[in-house]
Amino acid sequence: MRRRLAAAALAMSAGPCALLCAGSALADGVHAWVVPAPRLLKETYFSNLRDGDSIETPFLPMPVRPLPMTGHHHLLVNRDLPLDFTKPLPFNDQYIHFGKGQMETVLTFAPGDYTLRLVLADDKHIPNFVYSKPLHIKVTKKNDVDPKSLVLKSVAILGPRSGERVDTPFRVAFHASGLNVSNVALKEAGTGHFRLRLKPDAGKEEVIAMDNGYTEVWLKPPAGGYTAKVEFVDNVSGTQVLATSEAVAFKVEH
Repeated sequence: MRRRLAAAALAMSAGPCALLCAGSALADGVHAWVVPAPRLLKETYFSNLRDGDSIETPFLPMPVRPLPMTGHHHLLVNRDLPLDFTKPLPFNDQYIHFGKGQMETVLTFAPGDYTLRLVLADDKHIPNFVYSKPLHIKVTKKNDVDPKSLVLKSVAILGPRSGERVDTPFRVAFHASGLNVSNVALKEAGTGHFRLRLKPDAGKEEVIAMDNGYTEVWLKPPAGGYTAKVEFVDNVSGTQVLATSEAVAFKVEH
């Protein structure tokens, strides 16, 4: 059984190391509909794994990062939180780094019990104080599957989903598979940023660029029906669209 990422709000941000987030701190004036996250929410979590899950590997987990934090995720495997948050996290099999701005990794664990934690850290791999609760999973089987086959270059809107009714403010969360998310200042091949296209049923299309590398945005548009899609724009060219999501249609109640 091969489970791909499936939903949630993991946002990563700016700098040479970018990744996941929850909360919105886009610059004032970037768009009239953009608002801060409720309670300036800062949390990191998996969108497609829950405590107590049993999975088969290879498995592609999706971490979610908090806004307005910058930095990148680290996945701790069977490790407690570091005692000293002033020292960089090590590089080994128990500390998996997302330093290129990835929004996913493939787990290839052998059968057994595992404890996973997410820790956000800066470009020097020094943790900040944003981290997840420990998550306990059981791997029941390791399948003979090429891990690379699970990664397809694509983007998606994780929420809202088609047919959903939402109240404002609401979060629009994106995901990129096989692509690296970063601030537009990082001009590296395969690296880009999200651009949201939001079309009211009655009115012109609105375009909101996530130039800062964020992977989600909180919005407060007028009530009504909307159709949304997200594009992944190449940082090197600044214009080339590397991937486009399927459209989702939803309704804003008030």
